[in-house]
Amino acid sequence: MPGANLTRVEAEERKSIVQYPIHYSVDLDLTQGDTTFVSTSTIQFGAKAGESTFLDLIADEVTSVTLNGESVEPGEVFADDRIALNNLRERNEVVVTAVCRYSTTGEGLHRSVDPSDGNVYLYSQFEVPDARRVYAVFDQPDLKAVFRFSVLAPCSWIVTSNMPVERTEDTDQMTLDGTLGTKPAEHAKRWTFAPTPTMSSYLTAICAGPYAEWHTTYQNEDGRTIPMAQYCRQALKDDFAKDVDYLFDITKKGFAFYAKTWGVPYPYAKYDQIYVPEYNAGAMENIGMVTIRDSYVFSSKVTDALAERRVVTVLHELAHMWFGDYVTMKWWNDLWLNESFAEFTSTLATAEATEWKDAWATFCSGEKSWALNQDQLSTTHPIVAPINDLNDTYVNFDGITYAKGASVLKQLVAYVGRSEFFEGINHYLYRHAYSNATLNDLLTELEGTSGRDLKTWSAQWLEQAGINTIATDLHTAQDGTISELTLHQFAPTDHPVLREHRLAVGFYNEDEESGKVVRTDRIELDVDGEATTVTEAAGKPRPQFLLTNDDDLTYTKLRFDDESLAFATANLYRFDDALARAVIWLALWDMTRDGELAASDFIGTTLKLLSTETESTTFRYALACLSTTVWHYTDRTKRAAIAQHTAQALLDLAKQAPAGSDMQFQLISAYLTYGVEGDSAFADTVRGLLSGSLVLEGLELDNNFRWSLVRALSSINAIDEADIQQELERKDTTENREFALAARAARATAEAKAWAWNEAIHDEVLTNAQLESVAGGFASTPSQELAEPYVKEYFDSAEWIWNHKTFHMAEALLEGLYPRYADPATLVELGDKWLASHADADNALRRLISANVESSHRTKMVADFNASLNDDIDE
Repeated sequence: MPGANLTRVEAEERKSIVQYPIHYSVDLDLTQGDTTFVSTSTIQFGAKAGESTFLDLIADEVTSVTLNGESVEPGEVFADDRIALNNLRERNEVVVTAVCRYSTTGEGLHRSVDPSDGNVYLYSQFEVPDARRVYAVFDQPDLKAVFRFSVLAPCSWIVTSNMPVERTEDTDQMTLDGTLGTKPAEHAKRWTFAPTPTMSSYLTAICAGPYAEWHTTYQNEDGRTIPMAQYCRQALKDDFAKDVDYLFDITKKGFAFYAKTWGVPYPYAKYDQIYVPEYNAGAMENIGMVTIRDSYVFSSKVTDALAERRVVTVLHELAHMWFGDYVTMKWWNDLWLNESFAEFTSTLATAEATEWKDAWATFCSGEKSWALNQDQLSTTHPIVAPINDLNDTYVNFDGITYAKGASVLKQLVAYVGRSEFFEGINHYLYRHAYSNATLNDLLTELEGTSGRDLKTWSAQWLEQAGINTIATDLHTAQDGTISELTLHQFAPTDHPVLREHRLAVGFYNEDEESGKVVRTDRIELDVDGEATTVTEAAGKPRPQFLLTNDDDLTYTKLRFDDESLAFATANLYRFDDALARAVIWLALWDMTRDGELAASDFIGTTLKLLSTETESTTFRYALACLSTTVWHYTDRTKRAAIAQHTAQALLDLAKQAPAGSDMQFQLISAYLTYGVEGDSAFADTVRGLLSGSLVLEGLELDNNFRWSLVRALSSINAIDEADIQQELERKDTTENREFALAARAARATAEAKAWAWNEAIHDEVLTNAQLESVAGGFASTPSQELAEPYVKEYFDSAEWIWNHKTFHMAEALLEGLYPRYADPATLVELGDKWLASHADADNALRRLISANVESSHRTKMVADFNASLNDDIDE
């Protein structure tokens, strides 16, 4: 793994030596050109006298080190991204000056140049341990400190940090060539920020550049007036201005909801949200200054699913101000204390405090499906994961930590009661304010308010990996009433733990007046052990459909009784409740990918669902899973015909959809991914949409949709590179350069794939966002012939990529370049050989490779299952 690692043992040893209080003064000079900047850190800290420890720092050069007033030769103490601190005193001061490098990977201090106007933008991203790329630091979460930042930058820029600006000072210093891109040099200004409250280093932040800005205030529940700001690139300001008031309003609703729910007002001095380019994550919860990827600035039409996701993201990062920032985990094994809580509470806030009332259906279709996928891999892990070093941490920002953790918290609320749960959270936040906490600290507070024994609950839900299955066993008397209803719980052999569930069983029947399928009864109960009899169901009329886990209270796989399954596959589109549809659809998808439901049944059910579904995220994920089923799970001998049938069905549905609707937009966008070389009808349709000769009323030919059309034509070789370049020259922007790279890489030629492979791995100029675009285009062509040559190449290159790229770039390559359209038998054979021969490889690397190989095992198994059925898709 590239870069310095830090083990848990090393962190514990350093924590035992370094003592509070810890104070940092960090001075950054951002005027030194376009590749490097100067960083000076002054750190005052206590220690056990006579002991030695180290600072973390990734830098091109350390120019000076002074420890307790004595100069130390940098070459004697700086090695392997660490600065040795020897023979410490009870109170110490160390000053480190270094030359650090701007990043283009979204790690450390990222530098981006907007080609549309030449403006330069900087922003920091420090999670997990990347503050050390910007200043010398004890970079671990339990060595909290007070930070004061001072930044020298061009006078035309604005600079923001975690705290308000304390003062600014004009200087006579001039910027060096390259600092402002191609723009002329100018005088520099110094920004000095107020000292922070006690906080972890990974939550510190700096942004600088000529950002556009908007301001307002919030009257906090503790009586303080909180300054609020939003920022974005100048090139996006006109589009962003349309949404700023709405996003301020969403944030203020979040402030009020969280303060009321937890009984703890927002604790910090200000709250900025800055939308930044080429971000390698969704957003980051820096205290007082959240960074958010600027693809959330909508300049073209987006799905309602993405618009809702932006709201959830805004509220997720705001929730972190309490969970993760105000109270922080001691070590990364309790990362879930940050992410699971933020994911759960942001969904709760979205559902209860905004117009997105079906947010739990969104969560089920989107986040929960992510968790179910990852929890069935050999690489799954407990929510409270064993984290031995930083490399383990990187790969735990996953569906288990986020989505399963949030699902389990929803289960916990049902288990202990909502008021008891949030009363315990209030005690937890106040008891551990501005400090670090562990799982046991949380359970202690929740046990105190609920009276429940949560150690057993935790052992089942948080400390054991894997997912259970609950199957419905329903017996009916001659008069049509239920004679017995039993819920059977199963556990996978590799994770044989049966859990206690608080869940509901819903009775659904057709309403004759409306024709909708509606809930007519509901039973809530505790389920534990291998079998639970639902005594309250006996004697009730048997419903047309019985939904175990109604309202999605617990986290489990579901298997319906035969009559309910048949009813669901035929009538899912008629269910009136969005959350019920999402729960049922997710169960059908799970059965499909387990080889228990025919691909033809899933495709037919999904296409009918798409004719009426109104919940945008369920719609989006249904389309994604439909694509996976068509291209990977169907009988290989019938796949081309099935794909053509599905594409035509999507086009027909798009033409029938309401003009300008989310449904129309999602359907036509999905249709564009079904092109294959030689399909003249597809090419004619796409060309017609691009030229305007084919019009779908209400469908706008905006910038991003034009690029979707260009990429679709490129994927079937209906346009060449000159056409792609011509489209880019219409509007050369950061985003359009990424679209153009993806379109070039998507071309269905051996030459295009060779170019994309080489660019992704060896072009050091590509930013993280550009690399992801190239990799995505490379792997998107549904051609076994084009993918096959890269199976051996992929496994031969994996270790080199891991050793020569930063984590985020390596992850993007190893996930994005996997040739999943190759013969799964070949992928399985070579993948298993790689894993067997790399038993000693870094655990994080093995996890990435294992996840890909296991997906190929599943693809082969499910495709073989469907081939054995000899089914056809119903016309």
